[in-house]
Amino acid sequence: MLALLALLQTTAAAPDLPGVTLHPLYRAPFACIEHPAGQATFLGDALGTDCMVTGGQEPGGPGFTSFYRSDGRANADWYGWGAEVLAPFDGVVERVVANPVVNTPGNVGRPPAAMILFRRADGTKILYAHVADVTVAAGDRVRAGQPVARVGNNGISRLPHIHVGAYRGATALQVRWDLRVMGRVRDSRH
Repeated sequence: MLALLALLQTTAAAPDLPGVTLHPLYRAPFACIEHPAGQATFLGDALGTDCMVTGGQEPGGPGFTSFYRSDGRANADWYGWGAEVLAPFDGVVERVVANPVVNTPGNVGRPPAAMILFRRADGTKILYAHVADVTVAAGDRVRAGQPVARVGNNGISRLPHIHVGAYRGATALQVRWDLRVMGRVRDSRH
């Protein structure tokens, strides 16, 4: 019992992680797998999150939420494959890296990941990795929610998803999604 109380006191006293709230990544429902503190240390990956579109349910109907149809062995099996990826905020595209190689699900590819690096006026940077069909270029201004790419599977990735990393200066930021906006932009087909 004393160990539990000590853990609760330590947790309660821990400072909040600095974070950033972003426009939803997709119009469709999605789920993210977080990179906890200490798992990755370089900016853009530290405190990052890997986000996948979910499907498998008819609105109000039966079924289970899933990431893919069938056995998931083909990119086209994944609900997110080729889904539109939306800009995180109003800002500027700082850098775009291309990688035309498409990985097969279950197999990790080679770096680099195709990516877009965004910069907001306050210096916050957001990295989207594993993108495909990028429609913006370095120097372009973007608006929150503007389509900028599609979901890909390239670089050090084994499934169709978008990795999102956030930082300001040398500080990694915890990613949060604007749930009010998410309620307005959600694709009604999911």
